[in-house]
Order: sequence, then structure tokens, then C-alpha cells
Amino acid sequence: MKNLQIFLEYKVNENKTDEYEALMAEVLSALREYGAEEIDWYEAADQKNLYVEMFRLPTMSHYHAMKKLRCTEEHPLFSKLGDFVDGGVRKIHCWAFVQKEV
Repeated sequence: MKNLQIFLEYKVNENKTDEYEALMAEVLSALREYGAEEIDWYEAADQKNLYVEMFRLPTMSHYHAMKKLRCTEEHPLFSKLGDFVDGGVRKIHCWAFVQKEV
């Protein structure tokens, strides 16, 4: 299987964006420890406080492990996002995509 494009999307509480953005430097750096490459981070231009992360992972096993770490309270760093995400880490939406050939 080709590398997977991973897409995470979530809304950050309006009064916590500064704290969230400060933590993200550490979060994005830690993704590499789990095989993530080509890491990008975005804030929506037309939806206030909506953020997206995109990165590549090598396998579906990596994806399932990453999804569990990012969307539960298990990881000591990633779980800190629950303090900032509207609804906590369970409201982080995570998908894997395989690129199609045209």
C-alpha cells in the first residue's frame, strides 16, 4: 500500500487558541516519532477556530495506532489537546486517504 494521507479536523475553544497554538509545536514534532512525514497544520480561513492537520503515515497499522493515540486520553502529550478542543479529544475527527491515480 502507498503512504496514507492522514487528515485530522477539530474545533478549538475560542478562548484557548493561544494556549492550543503554543502546544502544537510540541505535538507536531512528536508526530515524527510515530512515522509521520510531510506534516502540515492549517487554520480554516472561513470557519473560526477550526484547525486541520495533515501528514503521511506508511501503513494502516500506523494509522490505527495514531488514531487511538490522538482521539483518546492515553497519550501524555496528545491528550493535552483535550483541554483546548471543543468537546475534548473524542471530537477530533481522523481519517486516512489513499491517493488515486487519474
